[in-house]
Parts: sequence; C-alpha cells; structure tokens
Amino acid sequence: MGVSTAAPEEGVSVVNVDFPPVNALPVQGWYELAAAVRAAGADPKVRCVVLTATGRGFNAGADIKEMQRTDGHAALIGTNRGCYEAFAAVYDCEVPVVAAVHGFCLGGGIGLVGNADAIVASEDATFGLPELDRGALGAATHLARLVPQHLMRTLYYTSRTVTAEELYRHGSVWRVVPREQLTAAALELAREIAAKDGLLIRLAKAAINGIDPVDVRRSYRFEQGFTFEANLSGASDRYRDAFVASTSAEGSESE
Repeated sequence: MGVSTAAPEEGVSVVNVDFPPVNALPVQGWYELAAAVRAAGADPKVRCVVLTATGRGFNAGADIKEMQRTDGHAALIGTNRGCYEAFAAVYDCEVPVVAAVHGFCLGGGIGLVGNADAIVASEDATFGLPELDRGALGAATHLARLVPQHLMRTLYYTSRTVTAEELYRHGSVWRVVPREQLTAAALELAREIAAKDGLLIRLAKAAINGIDPVDVRRSYRFEQGFTFEANLSGASDRYRDAFVASTSAEGSESE
C-alpha cells in the first residue's frame, strides 16, 4: 500500500500507486507520488518512467472523506498543494513519463495523465472530471491536453467520462489494449524511449516542455483559486458531505 518504485529493466523506472479501495489519494499520498516521480527522473540511469496503479482503477482523485473528517481547511489546502506538486512532478520529470491507465481515471488522475508524455490504456479505462459534482474546480488545464476545447468544456460542465478508445481517436492515447496486456504495452513503449541516449532524451523533454503553448503550472494554480472560492461560499461542503453520505451508504468510496 502507498507509492512504490521498481526497476523492471535497464533504463526504466516504474512508479506504482496503491491506495485501496479506489486509489483516492490522501494528502500525504500526493506528496509521496511527487517525490517518487522526481527521484526516478533524477536517477541518471533512468531514461523513462512508467506510472502505474494497483487495484480497481488508475486514480479516483482526492480522498474526499479525509477532507470532510478533518477540521478546518488543512486537508483541503494540503490536497490542493499535494495535487499541484504531483502534477508538476510528472510534467517536470527529467525524462518522459508513460502513464499506464486502467479502470477509472478521474479528477486528480486527469491531472497526472494530462501532464504525462504518453498514455497507454486498457480497454476498460474511462477518463473524466466529476469536479462540479464534488464541489471542486480544477484539472481542466489537463483535460484540455487530452481532448479538443469544446469537448473539454462539455465534459467538464456535465461531469461525463470518455473511453480510452475515444481518446485514442483524438490522438492523446498511444495504444488501447486488453487489461491483461497493459503493463507489457506500457513497458514496450518505455523500452523504446529508454533505448535513446540519456542526455539527449533529457534535452528533448526540456525542449518540448519549453515550447508548450500553455504554462500548466500557472494555469492549474489559477483554477485552484476558484476551488477556494467555492469552499468559502459553502457550496463545496454541501456536495462533499452528500458524496460522503452516499458512499458510506453504499459501503464504497470513489471520487
């Protein structure tokens, strides 16, 4: 349980996330993930990082139950800062990051994969931002890197999800494979990237980030300001309380 790192083959580091039951990350989990990705990218022997997850889905976003059982705004502030750090760690990783996505990829999961360099997904993978239904705002910055502008807006306003196959058609997913082939497919792509010269692949990552038309860090931080406004208005607590009540009644947890 938690965040772990493995080196399955030369030049490739796998960072795995495991926070049962649905990979809704607590505050500390976002910071652990950020530290693991940064450490992997800083290792001179690593030329590609693969981001994976264990369990029912890739990522269900933030742990809303942690927010609601914590007095004051400490958990909310911690989550916002932790997400910011984790998303930035993926984007700023010194080497390319391949996200291997299965099951649901929601909320903070979109922030991770939207900042990744490549995405390999299983056939059962779905992607979306249920933020408005959870009393939050954010990660439209990252969803906009996966789908065209008007589709991003529609998905954001409706909280609908899209499938891996749909993202493949938009060109943001590299491959869609059966669930049992996901790890192998992600490692195959990572292996091809890791075969490049270590210095050149780092220079390539820095160069591509440098020509990005949108500053993802500033853009996401701007979005987060509206999450605080929603909290001050009282709307966020209403939606989060309702979410916690519904998941407690169902005996499950999700973003």
